[in-house]
Amino acid sequence: MIDTHCHIDEEAFAADREEVIARQREAGVEAMIVPGVNAASIPTVMEVCHAHPGYCYPALGLHPEDVKGDWEQQLTVIEQAIRTHRSELVAIGEIGLDYYWDKTYKEEQQQVLRRQLLLARELNLPVILHNREATEDILRIVREAATCAPSPFAINHSSVPLSPLRGVFHCFNGSRETALQILDMGFYLGIGGVLTFKNCKLADTLAELNSETSKRAALNGVASKLLLETDAPYMAPVPHRGERNESRWMAYVAERLATVLECSKEEIIDATTANAKQLFRLK
Repeated sequence: MIDTHCHIDEEAFAADREEVIARQREAGVEAMIVPGVNAASIPTVMEVCHAHPGYCYPALGLHPEDVKGDWEQQLTVIEQAIRTHRSELVAIGEIGLDYYWDKTYKEEQQQVLRRQLLLARELNLPVILHNREATEDILRIVREAATCAPSPFAINHSSVPLSPLRGVFHCFNGSRETALQILDMGFYLGIGGVLTFKNCKLADTLAELNSETSKRAALNGVASKLLLETDAPYMAPVPHRGERNESRWMAYVAERLATVLECSKEEIIDATTANAKQLFRLK
């Protein structure tokens, strides 16, 4: 198993981080992707990944909830860090849009997202996308970024041709229609603990998608476009809901996903691991 979204650098793990990581290794977790959220997380992400090379892989970005009055300074620092650490990074993220808590900086969130998407294309890195209550806008902006040509006046302009935009919609819990749009753009769906929650509609959505995508020549069932993740320390699956999440508990998600897609847990783990290695270019 590969945890494609784990905030192992956060304060929640400060007291026992090394023990937690050792526990995940023993449980068969093969690797963790560690996304940043703001300028302050740059050193914490890089430090934990430097301490565990080949196991913890860094990503850097400006999270939409961290887009405030100082967003320009934050983004400048993060963009510089992304360029500095380009050879180590496996993605730009966690980035995206979030209108759930506050819409004060809605326009600024969109501007920040556009800049980071363009930077991802320039540097040929995938993106880890956060979406909450902003589906229409994020799909539109991702489509625009995926098809736009470089402008000589763009902040991130360079002479290097822009690479295709690729990535994952983290913590997916959307509709069938939204999922189909994401899959049609070639992006992956990140599946975590929410799949195990009571009355969660995601299971039905994935079952429908599996039936539809199995009929498409480009996809061999929806499992070919899924990634396992935790969002640890958040979003722990049943039976650990409400506890500090850990990567090893992806096994519960894999079990539930196997039931939904009518296959074995081992097939889910094999497919999602291969998908993660392909998207993030892990060895």
